[in-house]
Amino acid sequence: MTLPAGEGEGVPEAPAPAVAKPRASLARRMGLIAAGWIFVLLLGGGIALERTLTAQVEANFDEQLDYQLTAMIASAEIDASGEVWFYRTLGDQRFLEPGSGLYWQISGGNFEPWPSRSLWDRTLRLQGAQGKGEHFDSEVHIYNSDQFRGEPLRIAERTVILPGSETRWTFAVASATEQMDAQIGRVRLILIWSFAVLGLGLLVMALLQIRYGLSPLRRVRAAIQKLRTTGANRITDPLPLEVQPLVEELNALLEHSERQAEEARRHAGNLAHALKTPLTVLTNAATARAPDLGDAVMRETRTMQRHVDHHLARARAVGRRAVGHARTNVMASAEAVRRAVERLYPEGRLDIAGDRNALVSLERQDLDELLGNLIENAAKYGGGSVFVTIDPDEAERDPKMCLIWVEDDGAGIPEAERIRIFDRGVRLDTGKPGTGLGLAIVRDVAEIYGGSVTLGESEDLGGLLVELRLPRAE
Repeated sequence: MTLPAGEGEGVPEAPAPAVAKPRASLARRMGLIAAGWIFVLLLGGGIALERTLTAQVEANFDEQLDYQLTAMIASAEIDASGEVWFYRTLGDQRFLEPGSGLYWQISGGNFEPWPSRSLWDRTLRLQGAQGKGEHFDSEVHIYNSDQFRGEPLRIAERTVILPGSETRWTFAVASATEQMDAQIGRVRLILIWSFAVLGLGLLVMALLQIRYGLSPLRRVRAAIQKLRTTGANRITDPLPLEVQPLVEELNALLEHSERQAEEARRHAGNLAHALKTPLTVLTNAATARAPDLGDAVMRETRTMQRHVDHHLARARAVGRRAVGHARTNVMASAEAVRRAVERLYPEGRLDIAGDRNALVSLERQDLDELLGNLIENAAKYGGGSVFVTIDPDEAERDPKMCLIWVEDDGAGIPEAERIRIFDRGVRLDTGKPGTGLGLAIVRDVAEIYGGSVTLGESEDLGGLLVELRLPRAE
């Protein structure tokens, strides 16, 4: 049954699917991610290691200055005039070579600073000596100084009071940082080259891993190409576990497509077979110039129209089922069908009851087709009363299938005829117009969606009871 315009919910034509643009390849994406992480981790690790090694080099350098400063203080005494002198010579010969880069100096009170020979005519500006006696470092104080042009220094100084004197003496040892800077430079160069080689090696390993890891996808592509070129219908090549679910889904899709194609071929064959006999009759009548040619044309044309309508209904149902899972409210569809049937049979009575929220996994147009055929048959062949029940309370509720009863108060159908009535073109009451395809279409469409239809006797109205079972929407 086709509902009038305005009844039910129209299903707009789906727009043509847009061709998806290919996105960046998995290999490139994984390579960029691997390169980014390698760069970040190596950069962070290199900076941390560089700072650690640099700090260690500076610590060793400062330790040498502290050792020499301690040796100076241990060798210092106060002479009779109150000045400082060394009762033993300092061991490092660089203190005796002018401009050697290693210097010492003692300052205190109003005494002139006493520099090492290596300073020659220069004098160190010491932070402890600049305080004019107010600054006192009991611990070693180490700092950088650039007082000599082109010769950055690192100075270690300490303020002490020697036995036999009340003067606060500032002992200082200074060393040019050229050697330390050169050592730090060598450390940094080694780190740069080491981390560059390490990063390159990791990147190459990551690319090899990506290529090896994605090789199963190339094997899947080769297997699909083999399907297309050799005519095979399944992928049977052994593949890793991670790719196997994809292969299983692809095989399931191929099986589904095969079923669809086989179903289409069967429908085409059935339709061709069904149309063959009417066409032969028409051809023979036209050839023989039969006097009842007009009646034969009308009769056989109606027969062909019945077959075409039946197979088109099946084809539409199969096509919609292949699109995806639908959700349709049974009560809404039944109400739309009732409004249409009441226009055709205004003297009849049509009642609908049951679960108003029941949903089935059918397209709305197909559900309208099913209910329209059943309700129209009940109104046409019944006694005037039709009762539709959705998930009746008298029946046990099935969590997977929705039960729909369509009852009438007509003469019903004998039990011996309840199977044959589903065949195409079979009609028990030939006194009323019809094609005999209504129940056949209902059965075929219901089975396409995984449902069923059975006939029985109505206990309440006494006529025919049609039980329609349809899968519930999840």
